[in-house]
Amino acid sequence: MAAGLAAASVLGPAAAEAQGIRMIRDAEIEHTIRAFATPLLQAAGLDPLAVTFYLIQDDSLNAFVAGGQNMFLHTGLLKRVDSPNQLIGVMAHEIGHISGGHLVRMRDELDAAFWKQIATTLVGIAAGVATGRGDVGTAVMAGSQGSVIRGVLAFSRSQESQADQAGVRYLELTGQSSRGLADFLSILSGQELLLSNNQDPYVRTHPITRERIESVRAHMERSPYSGKRDLPVHIEAQERMRAKLVAYLESPVAALRRYPERDATIAGRYARAIAYFRQAEFARALAGIDGLIAERPNDPFFHEIRGEILYNSQRIQESVTSYRKAVALMPGSALLRYALAAPLDALGGAERLQEAAAHLEESVRIDRENGSAWRLLGIVYVKLGEATGRQDQTGLGQLALAEYEVLAGCKLEAIGKANIALRLLPRGSPGWNRAQDIVEAIKVAQRDDRPLRPCGLR
Repeated sequence: MAAGLAAASVLGPAAAEAQGIRMIRDAEIEHTIRAFATPLLQAAGLDPLAVTFYLIQDDSLNAFVAGGQNMFLHTGLLKRVDSPNQLIGVMAHEIGHISGGHLVRMRDELDAAFWKQIATTLVGIAAGVATGRGDVGTAVMAGSQGSVIRGVLAFSRSQESQADQAGVRYLELTGQSSRGLADFLSILSGQELLLSNNQDPYVRTHPITRERIESVRAHMERSPYSGKRDLPVHIEAQERMRAKLVAYLESPVAALRRYPERDATIAGRYARAIAYFRQAEFARALAGIDGLIAERPNDPFFHEIRGEILYNSQRIQESVTSYRKAVALMPGSALLRYALAAPLDALGGAERLQEAAAHLEESVRIDRENGSAWRLLGIVYVKLGEATGRQDQTGLGQLALAEYEVLAGCKLEAIGKANIALRLLPRGSPGWNRAQDIVEAIKVAQRDDRPLRPCGLR
């Protein structure tokens, strides 16, 4: 992973670095994005829980939707927008593409291998402290992003105008200004004259025209919400998101230069605490995060970072206390529960392993696509089986590992682990039924007589 964070690559490092797409996950950033998007999705008549957000580690300005209700946001966009309203405006536009049905053609044309790579990549993403090496977890996807975004992800000019109109309507319905979208389009308009290699990807997939800019500005001028200011809570959330991305994805030296000691803001102190942590200056990092917790004792993400610092400084028992606090403050976060399970697993013992299993079960219930959580759940259950002598616990472990293999696309391994689960679990139990479903589903999906091949080392 760039900048010294934990890498969870599904490919060889050289190939991944040469041509890959890096995808990241982080509980706080995902929470912020979803909080910004939820009112817009509701205004569009979409189920917010049915829309998935993916974060791509790339410093270029870009956002796009693909393959149904999936929105992709570059970290470059999250770091470079000037206000929450600009980011919200971009997301309103992208939601306009979803609600406008502009993805029907792309769903047919988009190379299926691209989506298989995304699914496999997500399996490899570790939520930071679960690997013991960082809060923002990443994985690398093979293939050229350029070839994707220049192909079927490109929208027509008419679709862009339609998405603009839908986006400003959603902003209006939620009482928000369209100024951010207008400003964002104006910023990008000058790139139309640049050679394509020098353009931000957003321009190549979302053609900017003078008519589009004028249309959005005309709406802004007649809207009663044109002068509406960003909410202070939104401003802080965006500043913290930017600070976190800079502190984790850029060098600690660069982060400390951007957020010097004289910066007494919440975001500035947050960035410095993370930068000190990444330099293994654990005492300074803890002092910084403890100061923030003293001011915001009910902020789950400050407690999460504190747990991570303690975990990485080998104060594992203390890290459990911090992670428990984070989960207690935000019990619906799958990633926070996953993060708590890691130090519980590291400490071992039947009682802690049972607690870890309970958190992981809830984590995968909330987010079934987190392959890393399935894998850790499998490991925890296998350890529980060894500690208690109960073969049903071992069977649940093999079932969880089978779920992980399914997400990874490793059918042979999935069948093998599911068959072990069938032998160990009580016949007719929910786990036994699920293991049988996995075996049968893979057999049905295998449409020819070609033998299944192992995935090999990963």
